[in-house]
Amino acid sequence: MTEQLAVPPADFASYYGRPILKVTRWREPHLPAYLFLGELSGAAAVLGVAASARRRPGLVKAGRLVAAAAAQAGAAFLTAELGRPERFLNMLRVAKPTSPMSMGSWILVSHSGLTAAAAASSVTGRAAVIGGAAAAASAVTGPLLAAYPGVLLANTAVPAWHTSHRELPMLFAGGALTAAAAAGLVAGALSGDPADLGPVQRLALIGAAVEGTAEFALERRTDVAAEPYQQGQSAMMLRGARLTTMLGAAVALGARRSRIAAITSASLLAGGGLLAKYAVLRAGVASAKDPKYVVQTQRDPMN
Repeated sequence: MTEQLAVPPADFASYYGRPILKVTRWREPHLPAYLFLGELSGAAAVLGVAASARRRPGLVKAGRLVAAAAAQAGAAFLTAELGRPERFLNMLRVAKPTSPMSMGSWILVSHSGLTAAAAASSVTGRAAVIGGAAAAASAVTGPLLAAYPGVLLANTAVPAWHTSHRELPMLFAGGALTAAAAAGLVAGALSGDPADLGPVQRLALIGAAVEGTAEFALERRTDVAAEPYQQGQSAMMLRGARLTTMLGAAVALGARRSRIAAITSASLLAGGGLLAKYAVLRAGVASAKDPKYVVQTQRDPMN
């Protein structure tokens, strides 16, 4: 005789079918662009300092200019996303070490100022000591700017982000490396110096490996909150991002012999990194809309 269940299977419904969490209203392309430009600026600043140590003036100038331009553009996208500039200024009223949002705001402001000073010195040829010091300091704030969005997203209540606290920082760190490699490939192709492309090629391979590993880990997770990364638009974008990035790293191997290969590789690496940000955003939105993910992760935090 079959035993009957005393309690019916759980129904992950909510009142009137409305989302339990307030669905994020982050817009496209504002947030993905901000995330991509932030990691590009951070890694480019480090690339510029590393190139200075190796006495490669072409890469030094390119790293400083890209870091400054990406930081300013990223701040503009963030301000546009917030809707009113004063909202960003309000986040600077206090510095709260336990708040990723507060620390991220201060890191962005500090990094933007440092990269602007370093770039101005590189363009004008003046205040070399100040420019060098600003560049060195930006190599400290750069990795923080590149990686903190992963920590920030994982610190939210959005199930697909909160349960990915191990994978997201790795994804953003790998994306920063490939973004910097893309900038270096373009700079090396324009300068015509093959020596500038060697370190950038290795950076592309390392970044693609780190980013691809994080994306694969998101797809292979077995908990319920990982489903948005494994199905629908987010899954297609994540797989497309990994394929594009890996292809870009492969094409980078021929960058020394062909300017076209260098430009093509840079485009693929940048496109893969940006596509990954879209995948993360849409996975988060999908998980916040569905009560199943919210309820299940609360009932079983390990699932």
